[in-house]
Amino acid sequence: MVDSWERARQVLAAAGLDPGGLAHLAPLTGGTYNTVEELRLIDGARYVLKVPPAAAVPGLRHEKRLLVSEAEFCRSAARAGVPAPHEVSAGDDFLLMTAVPGEPWDGTLTDPEQLTLRTELGRQVARLHRETGPGFGYPSGALGPLAPDWRTAFTAMFDAVLDDARRYDAPLPRPVAAVARTAASAYGALDEVTVPRLVHFDLWRGNILVDRTDTEVRIGGLIDGERMFWGDALADFVSLALLGDIRKDEEFLAGYREAGGRADFGTPARLRLALYRAYLYLIMITETVPRQAGEEQRRRVRETVAPELVGALDEIAEAA
Repeated sequence: MVDSWERARQVLAAAGLDPGGLAHLAPLTGGTYNTVEELRLIDGARYVLKVPPAAAVPGLRHEKRLLVSEAEFCRSAARAGVPAPHEVSAGDDFLLMTAVPGEPWDGTLTDPEQLTLRTELGRQVARLHRETGPGFGYPSGALGPLAPDWRTAFTAMFDAVLDDARRYDAPLPRPVAAVARTAASAYGALDEVTVPRLVHFDLWRGNILVDRTDTEVRIGGLIDGERMFWGDALADFVSLALLGDIRKDEEFLAGYREAGGRADFGTPARLRLALYRAYLYLIMITETVPRQAGEEQRRRVRETVAPELVGALDEIAEAA
């Protein structure tokens, strides 16, 4: 059994911090893959420690070395001036970051507060999308080196999750071969993307921390950037409107465009957006197998995510 306190002290020492100053350690919930813990020191400083699962723990192909990608996200967000954890120290088996203020976005916010936050979020995501990378794909190298073009990178990403679906016999609503054929019919639209931009790809509300004071609410930080990749900025719109349609989020789009983000929904863009929806929903369905999800979660995914995957594939088939 791993001694979490001893591991935390070793990480603090490696980061040049006093390991004897560790006063509090507690697991943070909400993650589905890495172990996440909050560390609090005697002086009040707060950190977040992430540790990957053991090598023997099953996962999806793109989930190798996720913390490399998260460290890249932290550095990129800092350059963009977007509130997010800062990398403190990293090793082969850990990532230590600063903690950011706030709690996950939940249903306690008023409608005016939510509208204000969606506009602010749009501005922040636009700033993230100004960050560009040296190539396309996952910086972790989980699926190989970065590619020189987006079609090469994304088709490798899509093929990898289809391989995972076959390997785990995932309960997809359509056969893997049929999903692959439909997706391939839209791959030509990927050639419009020529600049590898930072894509968080997991910006659902649980990964957006809201900092509330007596006078205002603001976004305290964007967290869990472990699934980031260099690619089409449009791909971020999928998790930002998880199981929904970003085109209906007028406040977000207003903030996004105000900060210089481009949000074009012509036919090629709609095809690409449908591809990215299909990719995320394939991941969400397939990961329930190696995660050994309970019956309630499997039912929820079957009833909510599977129809969205079918909808994305049908949109591709009709438009392509």
